[in-house]
Amino acid sequence: MTPPDGQTAPAVKLSGVETLKQSSRHLRGALAEELAAPGSQVSEDGYNLLKFHGSYEQYDRDSATARKQAGQEKDYSFMLRVRMPGGRLSAKQYLALDDLADTYANGTLRLTTRQGIQFHGIIKGELKPTIAAINDTLLTTMAACGDVARNVMTSPLPIADAAHRRLDADARMLSTALLPQSHAYHEIFLDEAPSGEAEAEPLYGDTYLPRKFKIAIATPQDNSVDVLTNDLGLIAIFEGDDLLGYNVAVGGGLGMTHNRADTFPRMGSIVGSVPADELLAITKAVVVLHRDHGNRADRTRARLKYVVEDMGVDWVRARLGKIIGHELADALPMPAFQVPEILGWHAQGDGAYWLGVPVPSGRVADQDGVQLRSALRAVMQRFNASPIVTAQQDILLADLRLEDRAAIEALLADHGVTLAEQLSPLARWALACPALPTCGLALTEAERVRQPLVAQIEAQLARFGLLDERISLRITGCPNGCARSYAGDIGLVGRIPGRYALYVGGDFAGTRLSFKLHERVAEGDIGEILAPLFAAFAAQRAPQEEFGNFCHRLGHDALLAL
Repeated sequence: MTPPDGQTAPAVKLSGVETLKQSSRHLRGALAEELAAPGSQVSEDGYNLLKFHGSYEQYDRDSATARKQAGQEKDYSFMLRVRMPGGRLSAKQYLALDDLADTYANGTLRLTTRQGIQFHGIIKGELKPTIAAINDTLLTTMAACGDVARNVMTSPLPIADAAHRRLDADARMLSTALLPQSHAYHEIFLDEAPSGEAEAEPLYGDTYLPRKFKIAIATPQDNSVDVLTNDLGLIAIFEGDDLLGYNVAVGGGLGMTHNRADTFPRMGSIVGSVPADELLAITKAVVVLHRDHGNRADRTRARLKYVVEDMGVDWVRARLGKIIGHELADALPMPAFQVPEILGWHAQGDGAYWLGVPVPSGRVADQDGVQLRSALRAVMQRFNASPIVTAQQDILLADLRLEDRAAIEALLADHGVTLAEQLSPLARWALACPALPTCGLALTEAERVRQPLVAQIEAQLARFGLLDERISLRITGCPNGCARSYAGDIGLVGRIPGRYALYVGGDFAGTRLSFKLHERVAEGDIGEILAPLFAAFAAQRAPQEEFGNFCHRLGHDALLAL
């Protein structure tokens, strides 16, 4: 806990990662030498520094045991993440990334719940040329991971009005302003010569942040980014085309550790508002708050949410006021959050249209009889669609002409692509993290069991006439919550192989955390466990009541009694 003003904090033993950052020469370490050396992996220090440059070392967990028994090393490769604020790309950029999936990766693209794109399966010797090729498209992987501000999220909607243009501009501005100033990335991966000037990180400092820092910008009318689950949530309040200011929510975050009660998911707390011209100032102030007061001794409690929880909202508001030089204004009035339907065809307001295409688990691939990757590539090439990645792991194809609708739909159908209207609401809104076999933290499956789990739950919804209900399902293979499993209507959190903790009682609009109903449910029993809840919901719901709100109203004990 941070000491009161005027007192000196007691000395603490820094975590190993903090010590590494301190001695890394602004994220250089020995990365250049390690990447040039023979072998398929990097050292532990290299692993931790690579995150700041957008990459995680991974290995194929499916083959690990057999390879060990055969006396072979693990099948190592690297995940690489592209930083792209608001999920926006040009058709040319998308096609270039799609080419790289074959040249260097495993032939797939992975759309993330933070509106980014990941490559998987890159071997060590090809990591540097892959990063260089991404930079040639005017995109970057810098700060897509690591203890810095990550990809800035915002509404993906390509609506041609002042509000949406402002959201896009804000996300791009913040993304650029929050990039590390170190020249290490350019030297290591782009072969640029050292600048020769003294280097400093005026915002992050020499040890950067205690942990990752996530930012999202939303409006009450479109909370598709789950703004309150971020370290910093900025809620833009418009009156027509006029931006009145931003409500500022601080201290959201969904990671936790099983069996450790002092770690928990948390929704951000609204601490006040700022006018439009103070967006960058308040954002930097919250970063400084985390930098100066986050826990650098225990990485499991290093997120900003624990500072907010331990010190209190009033302390946070006062501290931010000191950093920016004046008290924060009270929060601006705002309506209840909504999450609009964004898949399917929609008018942009400029004569063009967008088509939202569902991408199960965000995996853009040609597999299992569905040529999704080829179909998206063809739409980009033939119709010059502008792609936008959503926080639901789907893709919007913007700037289309209505007269091309039939041809585009025929192309997608010829490739076996399922459109939104062919899916239940549950399937449309289901998220799943990658989990096994690539994620080293996964305790069980997520992406690879998404479809059978959706089918299980759909069958029970159909039993009670609820198949058309809009219900959000989030599946993660571990407690870190990358698919936002503690927010929304139903969350499944990997506990041990084949078993999940079951969470319910959040809400579709993203304003409330869910609560744990069961500790360990077998994968094959999830539909049956939910069936009594669906039965009660069908019989006892209030008019227009949604499933998450129903579960919240009844509460843990009443639901468990069912």
